[in-house]
Amino acid sequence: MVKIISWNVNGLRSVERKGNLKKFLEQYDPDIFLMQETKSKPDQVAFLAEAFPDYEKYYHSAEKPGYAGTGIWLKKGVWDMGQGVRFQNGFPEAFKYDDNEGRISRIDLEIPIPHTPNPTPLTVLGVYFPNGGKSPEAWDDKLVFYDKFLRYVNEIQAEGRQVIWCGDVNCAHQEIDIARPKENEKSIGFLPEERSWISKCIEEGWVDVFRDRYPDTVIYSWWHLISRARSRNVGWRIDYFFAHHTLKDQIQDITYLNDQMGSDHCPVQLVLK
Repeated sequence: MVKIISWNVNGLRSVERKGNLKKFLEQYDPDIFLMQETKSKPDQVAFLAEAFPDYEKYYHSAEKPGYAGTGIWLKKGVWDMGQGVRFQNGFPEAFKYDDNEGRISRIDLEIPIPHTPNPTPLTVLGVYFPNGGKSPEAWDDKLVFYDKFLRYVNEIQAEGRQVIWCGDVNCAHQEIDIARPKENEKSIGFLPEERSWISKCIEEGWVDVFRDRYPDTVIYSWWHLISRARSRNVGWRIDYFFAHHTLKDQIQDITYLNDQMGSDHCPVQLVLK
């Protein structure tokens, strides 16, 4: 069993300072922990190596201080760190997209299959997708990012790897994924162009694991802080796990950890058999 958790922490130093990171790790004990919006340079979170020594830590920070960024922590003792583990970030050079906001972290793993001589090559990506709401240029960039990312994961899968990607997609796909769909028909994060991109992902073989498993369940992963929307559960489901359909039978379950505090997002947990 492999436990993978994705969480937009909205500031890694902040969630640690509030004590929520320690509580989270003690309670859920992930084998792979992917985080978005770390908002830190590696040297700013170097102290976490001693505070949480059970994890090997990889970061992809934004050039702009205190902004965006992603990271991956791997549980020591679960993975052979000397062999079969490779961390990458951003898009390949051929994609001509400078990921200077630290939006993509990728880990390649070789997972042993019991009673067989060969491991399964698994790639897991943690992604903080652009919001797109700051300006018309930011909106255009969001759509470019979406298109390039789908091409990227399709290419990884075509290489013969099993692929899981997760994180803050910054879009609620269906009306069931947002508490007030009618009021947000013209809101970024619920516009037709964004929603159709998620539909395209699904059409091309990527499974929205939670919605596929629980088609009628209402659950949210992000709540507006200023309006205290979380206490009223007026939220959006914008944090996802997607897996290629060929990996679907290897998924045991998926859970939104709504009780975990510390961020305006809650973590999402995926368990592989």
